[in-house]
Amino acid sequence: MFMMPILVVGLVCIGPHHYGIAENMQNSVIQQLDSIVQQSPILDGAIAGISIRDANSGTHLYNHNGNVRLQPASNLKLVTAMTALSVLGVDYTFQTEVLTDGVLKDGLLLGNVYLRGKGDPTLLLEDLEQLSKKLRESGITAIKGDVIADDTWFDDVRYSIDLPWSDEETYYGGQVSALNLSPDRDYDAGTVIVEVRPSKIGQSPRVSTYPNTDYVRIVNKAKTVDEKGVKDLTITREHGQNLILIEGTIPVHSTLQKDWVATWDPSGYTAQVFKETLHSSGIKVLGKVRSGITPDNAKEIAIDTSIPLAEIVMTFMKQSNNGIGEVLVKEVGKKVHNEGSWDSGLQVVNIELKRLGINTDNLIIRDGSGISHVNSMKANDFTSILFSLQREKWFSTYYDSLPIAGSGERIIGGTLFHRMHNLPDGVEVRAKTGTLSTVSTLSGYITTKSGKKLIFSIMLNHLLDEGKGKELEDEIVHIIANQ
Repeated sequence: MFMMPILVVGLVCIGPHHYGIAENMQNSVIQQLDSIVQQSPILDGAIAGISIRDANSGTHLYNHNGNVRLQPASNLKLVTAMTALSVLGVDYTFQTEVLTDGVLKDGLLLGNVYLRGKGDPTLLLEDLEQLSKKLRESGITAIKGDVIADDTWFDDVRYSIDLPWSDEETYYGGQVSALNLSPDRDYDAGTVIVEVRPSKIGQSPRVSTYPNTDYVRIVNKAKTVDEKGVKDLTITREHGQNLILIEGTIPVHSTLQKDWVATWDPSGYTAQVFKETLHSSGIKVLGKVRSGITPDNAKEIAIDTSIPLAEIVMTFMKQSNNGIGEVLVKEVGKKVHNEGSWDSGLQVVNIELKRLGINTDNLIIRDGSGISHVNSMKANDFTSILFSLQREKWFSTYYDSLPIAGSGERIIGGTLFHRMHNLPDGVEVRAKTGTLSTVSTLSGYITTKSGKKLIFSIMLNHLLDEGKGKELEDEIVHIIANQ
């Protein structure tokens, strides 16, 4: 094996630079990659890890800091998706159940109704409406008891260990629960959509939420201003409660401003919306909404089944959905160890990585989404994993879930739909993006201009500008594409 010493300016580099380059990768490509990591001002003071393998043989074609542990950001979802598909299977579904401990007499249900969640990250308002319809069709016209949210399928730890406090109200930082409602098919579970429209100058803008629920309270302190005014509208949620504050200004002819706000206690949110759908279905609920545990003697009234995991993984990967990632980690823990927690789930993740030949003693994984800045993996490990997964029976599902660069359609391109539109003819890039403060990553598969199939991982850490990091990733991919 041919090994070269390296000279790198402004970067920390550990280990050999590249392997087998003479027979496996064009020298011109090697030279361009060497030049970009040595001279790019974007990497001044930063660290880059780059690994490239042949997709057919697994042969290492290029390695720059490939054995240096770096923060993967959402590239960690490559590992979470792999684990979920391996442990749960492509046809796996989640259930949400409605049960009661009461008896029905002349349309009146004498007892409580339990809404028991089993981890579905894709539960929608229309699903709750269908459950309510089933209750009405069973003859129930009123419920004398309470609507009780049962989210005990998972533990009660709501946030992953390193989630920044400032992210708790965002769509990507919401609480993780076994009973969780999504407002649309992006499946940002536990969030409510807040829509703000301008009204007359000097008046408060019009505000609505979806779902339209009493669970959140809106305090609207914003003003509509004339066209010369600046749009500086902010939508925030108070810590520990469901008070959403709208402040700032919105010009009179502005377009709709929309934001997804994570609720506090998403299982209570789901149960409250369920109670509201019961009322809409003609069922009067005399009791209140509260949390609790479904008794053993409760009887099932209705059940909702989620879309299969193959479809869930598609949204998870294409849209880089953090909440789904954390649910999948807890669910594999529940499946294998009968404990829906991060600790049990990450044990399963490590088992799957070891099965693929990865030394888990040499990495750090703290969650399923990659939001932790403590997560630490090697570019060489990512390309090794992606190579090994090609032999799995579910690989086509995994491969199809990856964003396709420059597709122009969000449903296909996901987080890459707006990037790399000018790739050479015949080139296809399917890869997972990753972004955190000071971090940008990109790992996946590429079909080059000459038809070669390659696997790559680009990990950039300690950046001053993540956007510039993505431009650099695109430039590196273009170089690889010409191989």
